[in-house]
Amino acid sequence: MKIFVGDGAATPLTPEELEGLIPGHITLRSELNEFEQRGIEEGSRWAFARQRDLLSARFIRTLHRRMFGGVWRWAGAFRTTEKNIGVAPEQISTQLKLLLDDARYWIEHTTYGPDEICVRFHHRLVQIHPFPNGNGRHARLMADALIVQLGGKRFTWGRTNLISKGDGRQKYLSALKAADRDLNDVAPLLIFARS
Repeated sequence: MKIFVGDGAATPLTPEELEGLIPGHITLRSELNEFEQRGIEEGSRWAFARQRDLLSARFIRTLHRRMFGGVWRWAGAFRTTEKNIGVAPEQISTQLKLLLDDARYWIEHTTYGPDEICVRFHHRLVQIHPFPNGNGRHARLMADALIVQLGGKRFTWGRTNLISKGDGRQKYLSALKAADRDLNDVAPLLIFARS
């Protein structure tokens, strides 16, 4: 039995999703976070290794697999279950295509500045919540890769650990919720991303 089940994590996993855990020795959320962090670092190195087509479902899935493939068998696969956040599983591909098309349009027509494009992209990707787990970390790395591709610098995301419960995580979640309430109000998230 895995101790981290029902531990207040942002996105609870189903028993079937938990069966996808590859390292059998993990029993604590802190151990899981540490193990996942290693994969996130590898995914980050891969994402920034060379120029890629970031605005594709293939890249989004591959990046998730690179980040979490050593931890979860389902890494890189879109979720098939309902969650406490996110679109219905059958809408993931459609909503992701709309987001990717929107992002390409924003870039091509300079609808927003580069930081705002990336923060809006991040927010909508979190709203879609395509994977069973790791969506926030994945969306932040996607935004980082996109801003670098657009000629900017990586975001700092409050310079804090956004995994553990704390002030930084609460500020991040509050900024996301402000954007949820009013898609035209990404200012708190934009400020947090650069804080």
